Amino acid sequence: MAEENNSKVEPGSQDTSRNVNQRETSMQSHSWFEKSLRVIDVKKGDKFAPILDAVGQFGTFQRRLVALTFIPNIISGFFLFVDQFVLEAQKPYCNTSWILAVGPNLSEAEQLNLTLPREPNGTFQTCRMYLPVSWDLDSIIQFGLNYTDTCQDGWIYPGAKRRSLINEFDLVCGRELYKDTMHTTFVAGLLTGCFMFGLISDKMGRYPATLLSLLVLTVFGFGTAFVNSFNLYLFFRFCASQALVGYAISSMSLVTEWLGGEHRAHGIILAHCFFDVGILFLTGLAYSIPHWRLLFLVGGLPVFPLIFYIWILPESPRWLVMKGKVKEAKELLCYAAAVNNRTIPLSLLDELQLPRKKTTTASVLDFYSNRQLCMMTLVLSVVWFTSSYGYFTLQITMKEIGVNIYLRQVVFGLMEVPARLCCIFLVDQVGRKWSLAMTLLQASLVYLVLMFIPAGPKSTMVLVIMLGQFSLAATATVFFLHTAELFPTVLRSTGLGLVTLSSVAGAMLSLTIIRHGPSILPFFLCLVSVIMALGFSSLLPESRNQPLCDSLEHFPHLRNMSKEDVSDEIPDDVSDDMSADVSPEASRNAILNAQILRLDLHPLTKTALKEFRGQEESKQEP
Repeated sequence: MAEENNSKVEPGSQDTSRNVNQRETSMQSHSWFEKSLRVIDVKKGDKFAPILDAVGQFGTFQRRLVALTFIPNIISGFFLFVDQFVLEAQKPYCNTSWILAVGPNLSEAEQLNLTLPREPNGTFQTCRMYLPVSWDLDSIIQFGLNYTDTCQDGWIYPGAKRRSLINEFDLVCGRELYKDTMHTTFVAGLLTGCFMFGLISDKMGRYPATLLSLLVLTVFGFGTAFVNSFNLYLFFRFCASQALVGYAISSMSLVTEWLGGEHRAHGIILAHCFFDVGILFLTGLAYSIPHWRLLFLVGGLPVFPLIFYIWILPESPRWLVMKGKVKEAKELLCYAAAVNNRTIPLSLLDELQLPRKKTTTASVLDFYSNRQLCMMTLVLSVVWFTSSYGYFTLQITMKEIGVNIYLRQVVFGLMEVPARLCCIFLVDQVGRKWSLAMTLLQASLVYLVLMFIPAGPKSTMVLVIMLGQFSLAATATVFFLHTAELFPTVLRSTGLGLVTLSSVAGAMLSLTIIRHGPSILPFFLCLVSVIMALGFSSLLPESRNQPLCDSLEHFPHLRNMSKEDVSDEIPDDVSDDMSADVSPEASRNAILNAQILRLDLHPLTKTALKEFRGQEESKQEP
C-alpha cells in the first residue's frame, strides 16, 4: 500500500502530481466550498417559514401587530412636517410704543405713521425706526422725526392672525438665519437617529428600541409646546427627529420579521399609508388652530396612549434566536399561535436551535469587512438618495411656484395614499425589482417633462409635479420593503439606518441646489440620478417569495477566512480536546479529521480525501 501511494507522487508522473495538487487545493478551498453549500441549504430551508405557517400567516396576532404601527405612523407624519406650519411668514414693524407716553390716544396707524420711516414705494420700513425724543405730541406732529436706527424694543406684528415661531421669538430683521438653523438641527437629529437607533435595535432588540423611540417622542414631541426659548425649541426638535427615524427603523424591522410573503408587503405598505394620514391630520389641525403651542399640544396628545405598548408589543423571534435566546423565542411563538387559535407541532419547535456560527455576533464593521454586504449597501444607498432627492425637489418646487402650503400638503397626502396602495398590486404581480424599475422609469419621464416646461403654466407644472410625487411615493414604499428584506436579521436595523443616511443627504442636497442653481438644473440632476438608480437597482436580487436572511452566512463569497472562521469549522467535541500544549502537527491532524467528519457523503469527495489521507500516512512511514 505504501509503495502504491509512493508511486503516485513520483516526479515522473505528471498526471499524478496534478491530481495531488488538485486534491490539496480542494482541501484549502474546502471551507469556502462548504460555506457556499451551507448558504444554499439555508436559503432553501428557512426554519422560520414552516413555523410562521403553523402560527398563522396573517392571523389575529399579526393583524394586531400591524395595527399597532398605525397610530405611531400618524404621529410621525405629524411631527415630521409640523415645522412648515409654525414658521408662517409675518410682516414685522419696530416696536415704537414709546410715543404712547406722550400720545396715549393714538391709533395704531397714527403711531406707525409718526415713528416709522418709509420705503421709496411708500410702505413702512420693517427693520428701522425713528429714535425717541423728549418732545410733546404736537411738536412731533409739526416737525416730524429725523434720526433713524434699528429696532430698539423688539417688533410688533399688526397684521398677524396666527401665533407662530416668527412672532413668538422674533425671527426677523437679520434673525432669519435661525430658520435655516432649525432645519439643519432637525436634519442632524435624523442623521444621528438613523445610526444610533439602528445599532440599538440590532443590539438590544426591536422591542426596547421601539419603546425607547416612543418615549423620546412623547417627552420631546409633546414637550415642545412648553419651551420658553428658541434654542430649547431646537433641542427638543433635535431629539424628536431622532425618535421619528428610530421608530421607523425598529418598527419596520419588527413587522418584517413577523410577517411572511405577501402579508409582509401588505403590512408595510399600509403602515406607510397611515404616515400620509398623519400629514393630512397635521394640515387640518394647522389650518384650524391659530397658535403653534396649541398645535403641538393637540397633535402630540395621542402619544400618551402608546404607553400601553409596554405590555402588548412583541419582540422579534428571529432576533431572539440570532441572539441565542431560543427559549424566549419558542414561548413567544407559542403565544402567537395561541392568539391565532393554532398549535405549533413540537417537531417544528425542536428545529429552533442555538446558532452554531459566530457570525451571528455581527457588528457595524461587517459593512466594511464583508465586501458583498458593503457593495449591496452602497447600491441601496444610491437608490435611496435618488428617491429622497427627487421627492424633496418636487416639494420645494411646488413651494417656489407659489402654491399655498395647506393646498400643497393636502395634494401630496391625497396623491400618496393611492400611490402606495397601488404598490400592493405591483409587488404581488411583478415583484420588488420590476416594481421599483417601473416607478423609477415613470419618475424619469416626469423629470424629462419638467426640464422643458420650467417656466410653463402654473397649472401644468402642478399637474406634472403631482404625477412625479405619485411615482416617488410608490418608489419609496417598494424600496423600503425591498431593503428590509435584503439585509440579514442580525444587521437589518443597522442597514436600514445606514441607507436612511443617504436619504437624508438627498433631502439636504435638493434644498441647496434649488436655492443656488438655475431652474432647470435640479430637474436635470434628478433625471441623471434616477437613470443611475435604474442601473444600480438592476444589480439587486429579487426578494419576493424568498426567505429572509438571518445571519452573515448568507454573504460568504467575498468574506476573507480568518482564524475565527477556521475555528468555527471545528466541531465542539474536537475543539474542546485541543489545548495550548498540543503540537502544531497534532493540531493540523485534528483539524483535518474534523473537516473529514463534516464532509457530505459525496462519492468523489470522499474518495479523494481518503487517497489524500493515505498519502499523508505513507510519508510518515520509515
